[in-house]
Amino acid sequence: MDAELEPLTDALMRIMTGDDWGRLIDDASFYNVSPLVQLRTRLLVRSRESPQLAREGLLSALRTTRNDAPDLLAEIVRLVGALHGGIPASRDGLVDNAVSGGTFHAPVIQASTVNGGQHTYYGQPPYSSLPPITAWPRLNAADPIALGVRLARRLPGESPLPHYVERDCDPELSHRVLEAAGAGGLVLVTGAPLSGRTRTAWGALTGNLPGTTRVFAPSAGTDLRGLPALLRKRAAGGCVLWLDNLEGHLGEHGLTPAVLASLVHFVVPVIATMDDEAYEARRFGTADRARVLDGIRAVELNRVWSDSELQRLEAQDEDARLRSARLWCGPHTVPEYLAVGPDLVEEWRRASRRDRHPRGHLLVRAAVDLIRCGVPDGGISSEVLREAQKFYPDEFALAEVESFDDGLAWAAKQRDGVSGLLVPGDKEGTWSVFGALLADAIDRPDDLPVPLDLWTFALGTVRTKGARWTVRSNAHVYLVDRAEDDPMAAAALGDINVIVGDLETAELWCRRAADAGHTEAAATAGALLAARDAEAEAIPYLEQAAEAGIVRSQYLLGMLLANQAQSWLARAAEAGHPAAADALPPLRKVTDTPPDTVKA
Repeated sequence: MDAELEPLTDALMRIMTGDDWGRLIDDASFYNVSPLVQLRTRLLVRSRESPQLAREGLLSALRTTRNDAPDLLAEIVRLVGALHGGIPASRDGLVDNAVSGGTFHAPVIQASTVNGGQHTYYGQPPYSSLPPITAWPRLNAADPIALGVRLARRLPGESPLPHYVERDCDPELSHRVLEAAGAGGLVLVTGAPLSGRTRTAWGALTGNLPGTTRVFAPSAGTDLRGLPALLRKRAAGGCVLWLDNLEGHLGEHGLTPAVLASLVHFVVPVIATMDDEAYEARRFGTADRARVLDGIRAVELNRVWSDSELQRLEAQDEDARLRSARLWCGPHTVPEYLAVGPDLVEEWRRASRRDRHPRGHLLVRAAVDLIRCGVPDGGISSEVLREAQKFYPDEFALAEVESFDDGLAWAAKQRDGVSGLLVPGDKEGTWSVFGALLADAIDRPDDLPVPLDLWTFALGTVRTKGARWTVRSNAHVYLVDRAEDDPMAAAALGDINVIVGDLETAELWCRRAADAGHTEAAATAGALLAARDAEAEAIPYLEQAAEAGIVRSQYLLGMLLANQAQSWLARAAEAGHPAAADALPPLRKVTDTPPDTVKA
């Protein structure tokens, strides 16, 4: 019984351990790739122990395949024969085929003499085994992500996909889907990469067909020739064939004109998507031309959204992801933002490790935080980034394994043909960030808070009064709640308001921080109070700061106390006290020089 398997084993073993393995697997039917890979893996593992043991294991596997999976064995025979021009002779000598009588089907394996009867040997099956229609998911239970719709960013409590925004082509697309549902036919949506064609096609499918419709979404390369026979046996109920990236389903085993004609006969619509370039190559090209596309008028989706589409986007204010897309997509399209954003955020989050790109990760975080502070988007220079990174001491120490230039280059490298993590700014040498990174930071403010000292640094990088007040306003948004329990945050708010000139608000926050024990805030609070002649209120804060060793507070406190001393000595001198009169002149020399009360 093994005479026909011996030469097949030897030939297959040479292929699996040689240069022809790639050619064999490329030519294999899609559904047989996995078992072939498993066969090879076991062969390679056994080969480490003994080539003879490996050969015996492969022969044993082929025996099992002959009994349990004859279709797979026929595939192996076909593949080996195509590479070697037929199956070689057995190990024990040449075996001549002699066949007489009967009827034979498919390739004949060398097995010496076969007489009479009807004989069917293993050959390539006419089509692959397809799942029964009852196993196809219903439309209202199908997973759009599994069927090709790109995953958008998702926070806890959010649906898997954001609300669908109607595209300008939707009325025409809906009409064609309904028409195909009633008469069969191919409905094709084309568009540039990341134009949203799969999401648009999915919206047309779910918006126009009943939820009970069975959806068959085969993997690329699946043999579709068995569909007509499968549909012939179906019970009542609608079905649809979903072919995302149709170019992966063309060819003699895919969606051919004959298969499409059968689907039309059974009134099964085909909803498909295709990249613009792939469609044009297979519709108008020569070498890759696909006849099934002849006469098809595709629904073309524009990459750039029209004004009416953007207006419909603005109306979707209840979805945070769409709001973020509208606010932060920048020069990119909304589908690009929604599709690429999750990948960029995840790549950035994982890059902080020492063996990845800790410098690049740090520079992106600094850029995100500066924009959160209010530094104009697109106006962050490389030098500002170089200084800003120092406000993250732990990350800055870890980033020493990667140079500034290397980290910047990694962060700016374009991904998916769309964007880098850092995006070139308005002027040469300036940067912004891809909007999804900023949106993610805004929606998770407690995850990565802005360092407190970065707020005052950000104030120093902006040049206009309006920009400074933007930073001040953003600081209040982020820090007011935190400042209720955190004297460091209250002190930061005080410093920010001093810089922009809102001294009344600065005094409020500095006093709150000082009352919680913040000595620097006590120094500023005392100076602000002294500047508006509230000396009695200033002195306790100045004493708090002076006792902590803050020199400017020691000086100011001394001057205030000297002024008070002068006032009382003057009263005593007027009343005739001689010692008070003697003490006044030297004291006046000190107090006649007004102190600087507020440190800018």
